[in-house]
Amino acid sequence: MHMAKKGLRALGIAESFRGRERSTLAGVVMRRDGVVDGFGFGEVAVGGMDGTDAAVSLFLGLGREDINCILLSGCVIAWYNIIDPDAVNRATGLPVVVVTYEDSEGLEEDIAAHFPGDAERMAAYRRLGPRVPLPLGTGYTVYLRAAGIEAAEARRVVDAFTRDGKIPEPLRVARLAARAAMQYRYRQRRERLSSRP
Repeated sequence: MHMAKKGLRALGIAESFRGRERSTLAGVVMRRDGVVDGFGFGEVAVGGMDGTDAAVSLFLGLGREDINCILLSGCVIAWYNIIDPDAVNRATGLPVVVVTYEDSEGLEEDIAAHFPGDAERMAAYRRLGPRVPLPLGTGYTVYLRAAGIEAAEARRVVDAFTRDGKIPEPLRVARLAARAAMQYRYRQRRERLSSRP
């Protein structure tokens, strides 16, 4: 990837959910210079195992050939619904960088407590491997997993899309879009229920 190109494009994918059924995914296509030139939306089951398929479907649904990489706001979303960055990389042919913001001891104990005996979910989580802490030019540290791209280049990608703080702009805007879409759906559902005789 040519990091200096202002036309470098990332697809940032983030989610928002309320309740126990569906989580809203939003995808934002953003150029390196901050111009937004695409949106996509999807859903995953809260507590399900369809996150990988949903992320791939969101990308494919955009029908874009000018996206250079995919940024994921975490790969354990919607109450332990796990996105496999390697599978997303294979399905899309694009580098995938997973960004998280806090250090932690891992989620194995939580998964075992909430999903006892769920060997598939535990294996999917263990396949993710460790996160790499990387300092950004803004002075903050983020924690990355990368597929189809070296850690050093993944850091350059995240740096290129982070204007201040620690959240890359495509992920910040995707999170806002996901929250707005989720709130809209929630209001629509509430209005439909309240209008029933």
